[in-house]
Amino acid sequence: MSPTSPSLPAAAPATAAPSSRRWWTLVTVALAQLMVVLDSTVVNIALPSAQADLGFTNADRQWIVTAYSLAFGSLLLFGGRLSDLIGRKRAFIIGLIGFAGASALGGAAGTFGMLVGARALQGAFGALLAPTALAVLTTTFTVPKERARAFGIFGAIAGAGGAVGLLLGGLLTEKLDWRWNLYINVVIALIAVAGAMVFVSSVPRTGPRPKLDVPGTILVSAALFSLVYGFSNAESDGWDSPSCWGFLAAAGVLLVAFVLWQRRASHPLLPLHIVLHRNRGASYSAVLIAGAGMFGIFLFVTYYLQTTLRFTPIQTGLGFLPMIVMLVLAAQLSTNIFVPQFGPKVMVPIGMTIAAGGMVYLTHLGVHANYAVDLLPPLMILGTGMGSIMPAAIQTATLGVDRQYAGVASAMVNTSQQVGGSIGTALLNTLAATAATDYVASHLPPSPQVLAEAAVHSYATAYWWGAGFFAFGAVLTGLLYRRRVATAAVVAGPGDTGAAAEPEPAVAH
Repeated sequence: MSPTSPSLPAAAPATAAPSSRRWWTLVTVALAQLMVVLDSTVVNIALPSAQADLGFTNADRQWIVTAYSLAFGSLLLFGGRLSDLIGRKRAFIIGLIGFAGASALGGAAGTFGMLVGARALQGAFGALLAPTALAVLTTTFTVPKERARAFGIFGAIAGAGGAVGLLLGGLLTEKLDWRWNLYINVVIALIAVAGAMVFVSSVPRTGPRPKLDVPGTILVSAALFSLVYGFSNAESDGWDSPSCWGFLAAAGVLLVAFVLWQRRASHPLLPLHIVLHRNRGASYSAVLIAGAGMFGIFLFVTYYLQTTLRFTPIQTGLGFLPMIVMLVLAAQLSTNIFVPQFGPKVMVPIGMTIAAGGMVYLTHLGVHANYAVDLLPPLMILGTGMGSIMPAAIQTATLGVDRQYAGVASAMVNTSQQVGGSIGTALLNTLAATAATDYVASHLPPSPQVLAEAAVHSYATAYWWGAGFFAFGAVLTGLLYRRRVATAAVVAGPGDTGAAAEPEPAVAH
C-alpha cells in the first residue's frame, strides 16, 4: 500500500469488486496461496514414509522436492503473464484445477517416477496459480485501508505457509498416511474453485488483445530453470561440480540475453520499468533476502528439533506455532498501523534487523535445550521480524502497476521468494556441512557426543549466515526505499498508469 494513503483514481470504482464480495475474494485467494506455499514444505516431513513405501534411494529423494521447485521457479513469469493474457479469473480456476489434479496423481502414485512427474505438474500449475492469486488481490483491493488489511493477511500467509506446512505434514503423516499430504490439496482446491466461481470478478478486456513475448518467455524460463537447478546441484554435489557452476553460468548468460531482449521487444514479457522502479526493486530484493534467510529457520530448526531434541513430527510443527502467531500479529499491526505511519523504508529494514537478532539468538543453542527458555523467544522474535517484512514488501511490489501487467509484476514476487529459497537451500546447507566436517576433524575421535555437537555447531553456522542475510537486507532496503514526503501523490512512472493503478507517494531521493 502507499505510505501516504493516496486517493483512489476515478476509474477504480468501476472495476472494483462490490464490498460484500471482495472479502470473500480474499478468503478464496488466501486458500490458494496457502496451498501453494505450504506444499513446498508439507511433503518434506512425508518423505521418509514415502521412501519406505515406494522404495526409492536416498540419492533420488531430493527429486521429490526439486521437481516441484524447478517447474515452479522456471515458469513463474510465464504463468504471471499468461494470467494477464487469458484473464485472471480463468487462469486462477485453471491453476486450481490443475494443481488439484496433479496432487491427486501424486497421492495415488505407485512408483517413484509417477510421484516425481506429479510434483513437476504441481509446480507448473503452481506457477500459474501463485502470481494470479496475488494479481487478483492487487486489482480487487484498491482502497488504501482495505488494501492494507488484505495484504497484511496475504503477507502473513506467504511468510507463515512454510511453518504451517511442517505442522500439517506432521499431523497428516502421523495420523493418516503420507499420501494425504498431497490429497489435502484436492480438498482445499475444490473449496477455492467454488469460491472463485462465485466471488472472483471477471474484468472485460479493453483495447487490443495483448501478445505473448515468446522469445522472452523461453529465455527467462530457461534462465530460472538453470538458476534453481544449479543451486540444487550445489546442495547435493558441491559448488565445484560442473552440474552446479555450469548451470549457474548458463543462468547468468540467459538472464543477460533476456534483459537485452526486453529492451527491444515490442510486447515485453517483463517491462523493465517494473523492476527498475526503486520501491518495487527494493521490495523484490526484500522478498528474495527474506526467503533466503527464512530457509535457515525452517530447515535447521526442524533438524535440531527432530534429530537433536528428538521431537516427533507433530511436536516439531507445534513448536513453530508461536512463530506463526507472532508473524500474523506483526503483519496486521504493520500493515494497519506502522506502514501507513512510517512507510516501507522504515518498516522493512526494522523487520530485517529484528529477524537478524532472532537468528543470532538461535546460535546459542546446544546439544541440550529447554524449548520454552531457549527456542520460544527467538522463534517469536523471528515471527515478528518476518511479519514486519513480508506484507510491506509484497504490497509495495505491486503498487501502481498497470492492470495489464499485474500478473507478471505479482509473479516477480513469487520468483524472488523462490530464488531466495533456492539460494538459501544451497548456500546454508553447504556452509553447515563444511562446518560440521571441520568440527569433527578437530575433535577426533568422532564419538556420538562429538557428532551431536558437530551437528549443533553446523546449525549455528547457518544461523550466523542467516543473520548476515537479514543484516545485509536491512542496509540494502534502507538505501533503496524512497523517503516519505507528505505531499501530493504522483504516478509511478512510464507505463505504470491505468485504470487499476494506484498512484505512488511523492518522494525525496
